[in-house]
Parts: sequence; C-alpha cells; structure tokens
Amino acid sequence: MKIIRDYQYVRPEDRGASAAIGNFDGVHLGHQAVIDLARKAAPDAPLGVLTFEPHPREYFAPDAPPFRLMSAEARASRLEKLGVDRLYQLNFNTALASLTPREFAQKVIHDGLGLTHIVVGADFCFGKGRAGNVTDLQAFGAEMGFGVTVAEILETGGIEISSTAIREALSEGRPRDAAAQLGHWHRIEGEVIGGEQRGRVLGYPTANMSIDGLHPPAFGVYAVLVEVLDGPHKGQYHGAASVGVRPMFDGQFPNIETFLFDFTGDLYGATLSVALVDYLRPELKFDSLEALIEQMDADCTQSRGILAAL
Repeated sequence: MKIIRDYQYVRPEDRGASAAIGNFDGVHLGHQAVIDLARKAAPDAPLGVLTFEPHPREYFAPDAPPFRLMSAEARASRLEKLGVDRLYQLNFNTALASLTPREFAQKVIHDGLGLTHIVVGADFCFGKGRAGNVTDLQAFGAEMGFGVTVAEILETGGIEISSTAIREALSEGRPRDAAAQLGHWHRIEGEVIGGEQRGRVLGYPTANMSIDGLHPPAFGVYAVLVEVLDGPHKGQYHGAASVGVRPMFDGQFPNIETFLFDFTGDLYGATLSVALVDYLRPELKFDSLEALIEQMDADCTQSRGILAAL
C-alpha cells in the first residue's frame, strides 16, 4: 500500500483510484462496507481511501479529551490488511480546511487525485464549515466526471454502527461489544517504552506502552491477544494487560502494561498490537504486594482460560 500525503503532488500511477472518503477511526464494519463498495464500483482501478491527518476534530479542538480509537499508523496497518492500494492521507491544515465544497471537489478529488469514483457515507459532509453534503457531491461528480456512491448507515442488533458507539462500549468495559461493531478486536498499538520495572520484581515483567492521544478504555485488567509486529520476537502471544494509572503505585499518567504468557526476552523498542478481549476487573489498590501478586495470579489464570476458548 502506498501512502500519499499531498494532493498537489501525485504521481500519474497513483491517480485514477476508486476511493472511499472519511476519517475511518477504528475501521469498523461501516467503514469496511464503504471500502468494499469502492472496490466493487471500479474493480479495475486501484482501491483507495481518502482520509485526513490530524483528524479534523483534533485540528478544530486540540484541547478536547482524547477520542481516537487508533493512531494513524494503526489505521494504515488495518487498511492495508483490507487490500487498500492507495491511502491518500492528506495533511489537514488551514489551507485544506478553508476549501469550499466546490473547491474540495475540483482541487482535491478531480484535479489533485484524479479519482474515478468515490464512496461516502450518507451523513458525509465536506468543505469549509461542513457546508457540502452528499447531494452536492453527486452534482459535482456529474459535472466533473467522477462517479459517486452513497453508502447507507449500517446497523447491528438495532444499533447504528459508529465510532461513538464503539467508544461507549470500551468506556463501559465491553470490548466484545466493541469488537462486534469493529469486525475485529479493538487493538492498542505502539512502541514498548521503559517503565519502572516493578513487574520484574513482582514476577510479572510487562511491556509498557503509552495510550496518549487515544480514547481510554475502562481502566482495569483485560485478557488480551498480543502481536509483536517487529524485532526478533515477532509473533503472536496470549497475555493479560492492565490499563490505567496504577493506583497501587500512585501513578498519574495512564498507560497499558502487558504481561505475555510463556515469554522470555527483551521487547524494548518493539511495536506491539494488543487486542482487548475481555474485561476482568477494575483497577484496585491492595493492602500489600502479596495481595497484589495473589490477584495477578488469579487474573492470569482467568485470562488463560478465556483465551484458550477462543
């Protein structure tokens, strides 16, 4: 998959894609349906996704609480697994945000990227002040020569599939409900960073990762599936992870600490993808380290049983 970040400098071979347009935070089942429509609309054209970085919501409200389900890198990885050939990950800046709906259609879709067909959700809005809607987009397509397909909003179990609903499920400690809408486990991806190495002392060495900038799931302990994406220990593992601020040790900044079962080795600097499978319990502050270790033993036993049944 090729990533193109500037619509004004696009190689001829990267033009002419059939592309889905949106933010694709989480790449949930609704997003996947939109991408599949783009694939079917022009099967001989490269399959593309047009999205933005930073997320427009981050651009317009930089001080708002973190809301993203995945980083740009994790989104790109997921899109590549879906068979996307061209990821047009455009830099969302003042110039792009200032384009009128017509200017966006002309300068970005037609002149810049040369898209042959685009697919958007029924609630898609675009251009300065979100002034353009799907009816405007269809009119521009007819005028400028690109096809437009409008995808209907998907539902599952009577619930509209949306990033908002997925965030709610994660906040309430319901990762399986989130996965039902995502079409895959919710994953936290990132580089393993140095910690205070308390886990080694306790007999549970963990791989620590920041969750800065991401929507925090319910704090607590999870049964997890772990994929080490690079390095000498690349592969898939089972484990248990704690998400939160470590109240036993008066932590302040939330992170995720993952213990890989039956693993020995150094993971510092490696990139991990940690899938939340089941929420086991909330964060707790114990009366002693012995009580903490006893609970960690129980957490790992419970996690092993859950993951073995998958």
